[in-house]
Amino acid sequence: MTLDAFAARFCLAVHDELQPVTLTGITMDSRAVQPGDLYVAVPGARFHGATFSVEAVERGAVAILTDAAGLVEATASGVPVLVTVESPRILVGEMSAWLYQTDRDAPQLFGMTGTNGKTSTAHFLDSVLRQLGRSTGLSSSAERRIGAEVVPSSMTTPESPELHALIARMRESGVDAAIVEVSAHALTRHRVDGLVFDVAGFTNLSQDHLDDYTDMDDYFAAKLELFTPAHARHGVVSLDTPAGSVVVERAGIPVTTITSIEDAAADWTVTVDEEKPSYTAFTLRHREHGTLSSRVPVIGRHMAANGGLAVAMLVESGVPLADIEAVLRRDGGITASLPGRAVQVPVPGGPAVYVDSGHTAQAFAKTLEAVRHLTTGRVIMVAGANGDRDQSKRPEMGREAALGSDLLIVTDHQPRSEDPALIREAVLAGARAAKPAGDIREVAAPEEAIRVAVREATAADTILWAGLAEKDYREVAGVRIPFSVLVETRAALAEAGWV
Repeated sequence: MTLDAFAARFCLAVHDELQPVTLTGITMDSRAVQPGDLYVAVPGARFHGATFSVEAVERGAVAILTDAAGLVEATASGVPVLVTVESPRILVGEMSAWLYQTDRDAPQLFGMTGTNGKTSTAHFLDSVLRQLGRSTGLSSSAERRIGAEVVPSSMTTPESPELHALIARMRESGVDAAIVEVSAHALTRHRVDGLVFDVAGFTNLSQDHLDDYTDMDDYFAAKLELFTPAHARHGVVSLDTPAGSVVVERAGIPVTTITSIEDAAADWTVTVDEEKPSYTAFTLRHREHGTLSSRVPVIGRHMAANGGLAVAMLVESGVPLADIEAVLRRDGGITASLPGRAVQVPVPGGPAVYVDSGHTAQAFAKTLEAVRHLTTGRVIMVAGANGDRDQSKRPEMGREAALGSDLLIVTDHQPRSEDPALIREAVLAGARAAKPAGDIREVAAPEEAIRVAVREATAADTILWAGLAEKDYREVAGVRIPFSVLVETRAALAEAGWV
């Protein structure tokens, strides 16, 4: 698109005379500039993006968009500068949609929000679509993918220019359905502006991110924005937490409901039929669409609920339930691989061992409930909390970890810039208050914590290590240290004599 057409389309004030320039991309990250890009300079936590204007131009930026506060530094770059009265962040989603033409030519779009379950539901959606023969794209906290091409992922939901570019690349690659995990931050920080999802899904609501939101009402309000005409055409809402009923009440779009709670009323119902270490079988029912019985390749009643939600979203998008039932019967269920979600470490003849990436109290409770159903002996949990994140949830994480386990070992995860001892102290306080006579231990080094758990385990026990499953590093005092939960777990098992 030409720069003058861009300026006219968005009624932008132009500093200095516009040169005949063609825009081929847009970015808010000076380090990610490609030749032909418009660099959008917005205020940051420490610096204004305009500070990096010269660097952006050196990388190939052909113009800069900023606000009045960034004008002086932006003009020093020597390229045309466009100025907006509003925050550029508010406009950049719509601008990206216009530049990449995702406002008129995008794949079928599915959006997922909620505190827990977003990633697993997104991957179930992706799997069923591929089993149906569709070409898919995916943007989740665990993976970003265009067809078979994997793209590095750094945030749950990327900034809007990156997201629109990703969807445009998907379109060019023949993708006909894309799934996007939508965080609360994505909605309040305008990362999904300019996109309208064909179907939006809501999983649940529990405490998280109160370091960024004033209270739970504020956090919930952010997620509700997905269920407005600006962001979605239809919604499928789980009623498994009280927040679901509020979403239905306040949604500005048509919504369909689903529940896995026995005897609860909803359009769709999910019933768990069987729980095994390698899968959870369920039946999904709808009074008009019919019945489907299948399985998800992971433990937990909550995972069956997420699988049912994924199928319901596909049906509400127009896919016949019978078509889905046929391919799931052919393939033996939903064939998704869920990075970091209750991943089993095989130990023939030994304890059951799972590693999981859950990092909220509700995630702890649900996964502990799942392993308890499958355990004849004790449940041993290794758990911790991350630094530079919501501190208020740490005692509640400790509480759920203690209540759901027979032996709890509190250790370090990613302290980042915080004192790890203070993080452990908060988790331990919640654990010991909930279970004063419980077997609750503090082992700071995670390498030693898993070894303590393995030494304590018998063949009848289950070990759950939650929090770091999908990471290949730990961030300590700002330094990323190579670290693998799976490597450490296997080493601990080998040292203890388990094959």
